[in-house]
Amino acid sequence: MKQLFSLALVASLLSAPAVMAKQVSFDNSWKEQKFSLFSKNKYSFKGSTLGVASDGAVSMAYRAVPESLWGVSKASWKWSVDQSVPATDLRKKGGDDRNLAMYVVFLPEAEAQNLKGAGIRKLLRSNAARVLVYVWGGNHGRGQVLASPYLGNRGKTVVLRNAGTGNHSENVNLASDYKRAFGGSKGAVVGIAISADSDDTKTKVRGAISGFALN
Repeated sequence: MKQLFSLALVASLLSAPAVMAKQVSFDNSWKEQKFSLFSKNKYSFKGSTLGVASDGAVSMAYRAVPESLWGVSKASWKWSVDQSVPATDLRKKGGDDRNLAMYVVFLPEAEAQNLKGAGIRKLLRSNAARVLVYVWGGNHGRGQVLASPYLGNRGKTVVLRNAGTGNHSENVNLASDYKRAFGGSKGAVVGIAISADSDDTKTKVRGAISGFALN
């Protein structure tokens, strides 16, 4: 009987549909969030690619994650930088310029329902929210998890690349990174934001992100 059960289990696993990555388009569902009246980046939304130009400025582009994707546990994308800010200390408030950053916002399921459709400012102010910020910038070790200078214990910076130019592909495990940063399970992935930050060093960023997918 045990052997029959094991064979049936293996057969069901083999026949189960694979979880397919869902590509997230850079379309008009993305909204820019400025942090000051006179400081903003320029974003170019081209379907599979987002171009970013930052001239001594900072802002972010944000979109909500559809409820059907709240349970995703991984993300992947390609990004490139043609012009880079200098290396900064990503732990320093007001001195943490970076080329590109990918914000992933998490909420417990019940709170996700309560805040469904909320903008990025409201989400980032929620005590229940947790945010992983995957960064290309600074001069820290790859994979290092840093305290956020703005979000307190609700946010952590995950260093993927040091300041500089180039082209790279990223594959991140949201569930394991969340556990490493905050402990426990990740809850719902409710929002994604992308930013460039060059206002402190008064320099420039020219970069792009493409092929962003969740699964």
